[in-house]
Amino acid sequence: MQINVRADSVEIEGYVNAIERKSKPLMSRIGQFIERICKGAFARALKRNDNVRILLNHDWTRDLGGTKDGNLELVEDSIGLRAKATITDQEVVEKAKRGDLVGWSFGFQDREVDQHLEEGIPIRDVRDLDLFEVSLLDRTKTPAYDGTLVTVRAEDEVQFHGEPLYFESEIREMDPEEPEETEEATEETTEELTETRDEPKQHEDVEKPIDYSEYEKTLADMKGEN
Repeated sequence: MQINVRADSVEIEGYVNAIERKSKPLMSRIGQFIERICKGAFARALKRNDNVRILLNHDWTRDLGGTKDGNLELVEDSIGLRAKATITDQEVVEKAKRGDLVGWSFGFQDREVDQHLEEGIPIRDVRDLDLFEVSLLDRTKTPAYDGTLVTVRAEDEVQFHGEPLYFESEIREMDPEEPEETEEATEETTEELTETRDEPKQHEDVEKPIDYSEYEKTLADMKGEN
């Protein structure tokens, strides 16, 4: 997640969730399972809902805008659901300056799910969904989205999911005269991150998985792990 802090606003850009990638273990009332959002699910959801909201910590009393307000852009690309938001809420701006914004999540409801076993583990391939909101998470939500991520969810209710791309943020204090990065550069970066690699065989209707190795290396570099 890239955060550009300006005088009275903050620009936040990054991936809310990856497609065609297994989650870490999740927990439902009937036991543990692994979830995978299929290619096209977010794109279809965005066509149905032109007013996806952006919240703080899934709190509907902390509505920060939305796609219809013009301060939130959402698109499904070859990696996943990418978000770009401009937030003027001063509490959020201050959290950004302090480094307290730590990840994304989203609230959704299933429409079409393929449930099967892979090596004895229940897999839920979410082929279609209704997307209601994306949320910025601050450090108060860290326990619910830690490295092991086991969250309890009820079937047929709104679900919250933010695990696949939960990582520390890159924060930049922006000079008012500093030029914006060009769209061409962004597209070039995306292309570099989408080469393929070998993965366990998936459902026959799902295209070959995306290679996230370069993307994960980029994230590790951002966090100073390399």
